[in-house]
Amino acid sequence: MVQKNGKGALAPVRFDQIADEVPELRRLGCHLESITFNPPLDSSDMSPKTWGRLAKMIQKNYRKFDGFVILHGTDTMAYTASALSYMLENLDKPVVMTGSQLPIGVLRTDGKENLITAIEIAAAHENDMAVVPEVSIYFDNKLYRGNRVVKRHADHFSAFDSVNYPILAKAGVDIKFFHENIYHPQNKGILKVSSNFDDRVVILKIFPGMNREIFEQIINIESIRGVVLETFGSGNVPTLSWLIRVVKKAINRGVICVNVTQCQGGTVKMGQYQTSRELKKIGVVSGKDMTTEAAVTKLMFLLGQSLSDEDIKLHLRKNLSGEISE
Repeated sequence: MVQKNGKGALAPVRFDQIADEVPELRRLGCHLESITFNPPLDSSDMSPKTWGRLAKMIQKNYRKFDGFVILHGTDTMAYTASALSYMLENLDKPVVMTGSQLPIGVLRTDGKENLITAIEIAAAHENDMAVVPEVSIYFDNKLYRGNRVVKRHADHFSAFDSVNYPILAKAGVDIKFFHENIYHPQNKGILKVSSNFDDRVVILKIFPGMNREIFEQIINIESIRGVVLETFGSGNVPTLSWLIRVVKKAINRGVICVNVTQCQGGTVKMGQYQTSRELKKIGVVSGKDMTTEAAVTKLMFLLGQSLSDEDIKLHLRKNLSGEISE
């Protein structure tokens, strides 16, 4: 982002404008090429269609480059990173996402360091192999697994956190990679891109004093195919008989329901408490320790793959690209 004429509202910019602001890029010793969406997009306008465009751009240029850096607004970066992690099957090259909290033209911007180090990470190789062959997010001196991240702060430079999974690298005087934390493709093969998403999904956050009529009307919308339930603690809901009946009715008509915790850290353990036992009994799928961003994009992705309901539930429980601890 930049401020037009140095003032006013922030607006997206093209990469050539960023390169003018960061002349250090010319000293990196990397061959860089850039592709800019026309017009550039604010991250608030991201959608499954845009995720598909990004994935296909990477696929089209996959043989030409050692790694890829995606400049992205912070607001929806965790959603895009999660979506790409499912779409890019057999990925064996780095896809590093980064951005900034302060606009690139501002004197104290964090964007310069984030961009320069993200490119270094994308170019990093050992023994002719990429060091970080997965979708990641680099921000504030830390490299995170992309589908494990949540945006934790709107103002601080440390905008992101990954409570349930350790960082992949830390940048100081040198970049220290934590190789034991880095995901490697299970199957070596040609990159496959699946860009079909089904957006008929809703996130329903459980809270004290929920209105039955409103909850029921939302979950009973005829076109809904998937629901992510954001529940208390380790997967708990209020002991309201109507709530269980409404969710069960939706499941019986083919709606896939996934249970994730509202907490930034921890995991769903359905059945541990009485308040989650009924959810397990009626067929709600445990999202385990997935973030909401990882769960909703995974559900949309699986619903778009022409799978049976049972296969979708099976894959929701499985680790596809490092989004679940097993």
